[in-house]
Amino acid sequence: MPDAGARPVLKREIGLFGATALGIGAIIGSGIFIVTGIVAGIAGPAMVFSIIIAGIIAVFSAMSIAELGAYLPEEGGTYAYAQKLISPFAGFIAGWIWIFSNIFVGAAVSLGFAHYFVTLFPAVPVKIIAIGICLLFLVINYIGLKESVLFNNLLVTAKVLILLFFVAFGLGFFRPGNFTPFAPEGSMGILSGAALIFFAYTGFARVTIMAEEVKHPEKTIPRSIYLALGISTVIYLLVSIVAVGLAGAPALANSGSPLADAVGMTGSPGAVLVIALGAMIATASVLLTTIMGISRIVFSMARSQDLPSLFERIHPRFSTPHYAIVITGACMIAAILLADLTLVVAVSTFAMLLYYLIANIAALRLPQEHRMYSPLVPIIGVLSCLGLIIFLNPDSWIIGCIGLLIGGTWFIFRRKTTR
Repeated sequence: MPDAGARPVLKREIGLFGATALGIGAIIGSGIFIVTGIVAGIAGPAMVFSIIIAGIIAVFSAMSIAELGAYLPEEGGTYAYAQKLISPFAGFIAGWIWIFSNIFVGAAVSLGFAHYFVTLFPAVPVKIIAIGICLLFLVINYIGLKESVLFNNLLVTAKVLILLFFVAFGLGFFRPGNFTPFAPEGSMGILSGAALIFFAYTGFARVTIMAEEVKHPEKTIPRSIYLALGISTVIYLLVSIVAVGLAGAPALANSGSPLADAVGMTGSPGAVLVIALGAMIATASVLLTTIMGISRIVFSMARSQDLPSLFERIHPRFSTPHYAIVITGACMIAAILLADLTLVVAVSTFAMLLYYLIANIAALRLPQEHRMYSPLVPIIGVLSCLGLIIFLNPDSWIIGCIGLLIGGTWFIFRRKTTR
């Protein structure tokens, strides 16, 4: 019988392929299938530069996250790093804002899946499907990490192949004239587009949240982050170029399903069906890793007494933080009724930029002997995150700050009541 006072321990079952697939699964999702249209309306065909700028900014934060992950391979990601290297409050805020943003992201991708589903099967109510897919992935996460990782690997492989099909098939109908005018809103449009498309990169550090379940984390975590980010960036660029070449930026901007509408320009119903299925697979994959990630952050924060101790319990049979998974799903299902895609994207991006800002500050506090890169890397990471926040919708700042205020109030209350 396990010692009742012992610290809960998770199993190391994720290798390099699984860790990289977790990153790709978290990165390539609703961003490329939906946000592409929003960014096309802001930046025009120059959205390719928005993607490159957002990718470069992500690289600097990824370098900071990689060295932090090698230094402290514990469950919780930036929550754990900030708690150890900055302050307990900074750690709490990192964890809280991540949970806050991703609960709504999970609700949004559930609804996104449902909307694509009813395109193929219109008789089924959208919210019923959204809740159903959320419950299904809660069960998969509940019954075991190995099953969740295996299912995620299958989803990631399928959606990458479908996006490559989109690129290969679409090239045969490519119209270069759709790239004129190239940057109708100039540099401001490109930078505003970069701020929003960063949403499509925010999952690159997902594996660090599950660091205690990764084999050889000191090597596996940095390698998987770079692989996931590199593969995703190349796919994003190819897909966005072909999408503009097929439909043009104005048509993408007015679409809720830009890639399906773009491939529809080829006149092939079969291709549209494939892309619709790809969107469903992509949103499903993001939902799976989002539930996985939030439950681990909740688990880690409970273990540090920042959340109720109930959430640090591990299921005796499945070795998963089952209470954390259940509460994650309950909050996500409740948020499904309130999710609005455009606002969720902006609020989530604001929150995740703040999350990575804290990670870069933590990387600046690393002991010299544990540094993998120059201190200039996290400094650039801090400045670039602040720069992108400026170009976001002010509504996202207001909602994000309200979330921070709620979290700060809970932190103070929790510290007073646990003394």
